[in-house]
Amino acid sequence: MTIVDDYPAAFTAWENRRITRDHVEVIVKAGTVVPAEVRPAFEEAAIEICKRDIAVRVKEPLRALAERMHPRDFTQRHRDAAAGRCVRVLPGADGMSDLIATLPTVIAAGMLDRLTQMGQSVKDARAAGAAGTGEPGAATAGADPAGAAFGEAAAASSGQPEEPDTRTMDQLRADALADLVLAGAPAVDPTYGTDAPGPLGAIRARVQVVVTADTLTGTDHGPAGAVGTGLVDADTARELAGQTASWDRLFIDPITRTPVEIDTYRPTASMRRLLQARDQHCRFPGCRRAAIRCEIDHTIDHALGGHTHIYNLAHLCQRHHSMKQFTDWKVRQLGGGVLEWTSPGGRIYREDVPIPAVCFTPEPDPPPGARTGHPFDEPPPF
Repeated sequence: MTIVDDYPAAFTAWENRRITRDHVEVIVKAGTVVPAEVRPAFEEAAIEICKRDIAVRVKEPLRALAERMHPRDFTQRHRDAAAGRCVRVLPGADGMSDLIATLPTVIAAGMLDRLTQMGQSVKDARAAGAAGTGEPGAATAGADPAGAAFGEAAAASSGQPEEPDTRTMDQLRADALADLVLAGAPAVDPTYGTDAPGPLGAIRARVQVVVTADTLTGTDHGPAGAVGTGLVDADTARELAGQTASWDRLFIDPITRTPVEIDTYRPTASMRRLLQARDQHCRFPGCRRAAIRCEIDHTIDHALGGHTHIYNLAHLCQRHHSMKQFTDWKVRQLGGGVLEWTSPGGRIYREDVPIPAVCFTPEPDPPPGARTGHPFDEPPPF
């Protein structure tokens, strides 16, 4: 319909065998940037170009023709288009996704060229290593630019023989791109030398992965889920699980299959700040070791079902933390941060929330008729 309605002259030329179907497709693709009011003139000029050469060779001339015939200046249109630059992920099949970056052409071409040079350097090092060892396909240690991201670091340091590097150029480019984005630092870092949290190179990528306990333990090999992206294979999910420092435990309704509660072993940063402000010191009766030198303890052990919530957490110094865990001292929370300790002999001690030494206190109301010094409190005429 696009050919018939928008490019009738090209359709007629195709009918008369002056151009081929491939020519028509090239004309339509190149004409996408041309406004409707200049499309007939572009069409006639494009047909004349197509009559002189095959479709493969007229792509660039037609693209240049379309840019020249556009009523707006190319530089102005590029500035508008560059404002729409973006990066997006399109989930694919088998745990793969397409990372698409819409960038100015010169930047995209430069990125591809640099990735190609990196891949070629790895291939050259691979060939040099093979020549030095007499083994086909061997790679030199440290020649893999994507070892950190894909777990392909050289095994020579561990005393084991290296696996031959048989990656293609496309694979090398993809691995290098992943390493550069995940572990590199931008050439221009506006946060350097300011009061910002730190250089952009210190920022680490975060991916939220949801995995079942059966997949995690190897009972089955079902995929995990990367939240907001797609599926992750079981091997990668287990590898990530072995590197993470914190876990969020999801409780799923068995009927609706929706999360009903979430729990984590390690308190969040906001929880730690609130607990430090609330507790101020070790919460064992009589101990005044500063909270910043104490450990956050689950009053009901996390392994026994205790949740990581404010009402189940309190600061204890290392000594009293161990005493709670390995002796007959017992503690329970009464709410509002109040702790009730029970000694091995059965004596009960109540540990209230410490009152901050510095806080805002309201001024007492002045006695009737007293002057406060404010000009409007004076009788007229003030």
